[in-house]
Amino acid sequence: MGSPALAPFKSRDFRLMWIGALTSNIGSWMESVALSYYVASSAGKNSSSALVVAAGFLPSGLIGPIGSAMADRLNRRRVIIIGNLTTGVIAAIVAWWVGTGGATPLGLAGLNLLAGIAFAFSFPSFQTCLPEMVPREHLVAAIGLSNAQWNLGRVIGPACAAAAIYFGGISAALWLNAVSFGAVIVAVSMTRISSRIGERRPVFAALADGMRFARASVPMRRMLTLMVPTVLIGAPFIAFVAQMATNVHNGNERSTSLLTTAQGIGAVVAAFTLGSLTARFTTSRVLRVSVVMVGPALVAYGLAPTLLTSAIALMVLGTAYGYAFTSFSSVSQQSAPDAMRGRVLAVNSFVLGIGYPIGVLVQGQLADRFGLRQVTVCSGLILAAVIVAVSARRPVPVPA
Repeated sequence: MGSPALAPFKSRDFRLMWIGALTSNIGSWMESVALSYYVASSAGKNSSSALVVAAGFLPSGLIGPIGSAMADRLNRRRVIIIGNLTTGVIAAIVAWWVGTGGATPLGLAGLNLLAGIAFAFSFPSFQTCLPEMVPREHLVAAIGLSNAQWNLGRVIGPACAAAAIYFGGISAALWLNAVSFGAVIVAVSMTRISSRIGERRPVFAALADGMRFARASVPMRRMLTLMVPTVLIGAPFIAFVAQMATNVHNGNERSTSLLTTAQGIGAVVAAFTLGSLTARFTTSRVLRVSVVMVGPALVAYGLAPTLLTSAIALMVLGTAYGYAFTSFSSVSQQSAPDAMRGRVLAVNSFVLGIGYPIGVLVQGQLADRFGLRQVTVCSGLILAAVIVAVSARRPVPVPA
């Protein structure tokens, strides 16, 4: 573990949380692939897939900021446990309903909305625990590794989903996801997460604190000028991977798993190397280069003529977006004072939770009308133009 990127693994608590979260995320990606294939094969519309995905992310924008703000004033251990118990129960209901064969996109969207609400309250408490587990000099690497376990789940989960669907059907993959939430509960129970409760600010006053800090902080303000267009225009490709595999390349669940895995491999590479890259080039430079790369990678992905070339392009795109996404969080974590970390992260939650669902819904409608290839290529071109224009004005400084 001599590499700066792997230094956080020296912490026992970080290792436990990382393994527990990885186990749960493998299950979550199994569910994502299984539901994407179920909706894509039964409904066939890009907008149906967009509805199910957007419903799960919308609470991150509407409620995520509240969850982030409250993370500074609640018992984080208790919040994480209750959140994962709730999400596990909802996942079990999804598994049962799909198993009956009567699940509808609208109903699944409703359950995804409820799961998103539970996640929006619990995930900020997980994020704000990171600085307690590792020294400050390892914080960027810890953020990268936290994103790595999410994206490693994206690599392992689809393969597990394909196997589960082959041997036990779509509902088997969904039941395994429901069980996987227990891993986080066990991990949290074994770690020494502080039960300290911070200043009891009213929720909306706490949200206002985060917004005021973001406006006053030059690194945060300039980072957000890159984050907003990247999330709104670039990120929606994630919601349409199954549609690209099944409806554009005429594939099946294995094709969906291939593309999802390709994106995950790129994201894992980004997450595991971020700590070393930022130590050498600074977070600011990694952020600027990665967001510039996302647009051209989207164009290449949209133009890819075969499933294999699409997977290669998506791997490159996953790497670029992985660097960008993790760098956004790194800027916020480094900029925020310890006592305000949850409130500052609430700003990121708002941008992601609002921008991503809006982008997904708009691009889903446009894809139904003009085609998914065309929308993907156009989004890449538009994003590239916006990012170049924003980046040309001034660099994005971050704290040392």
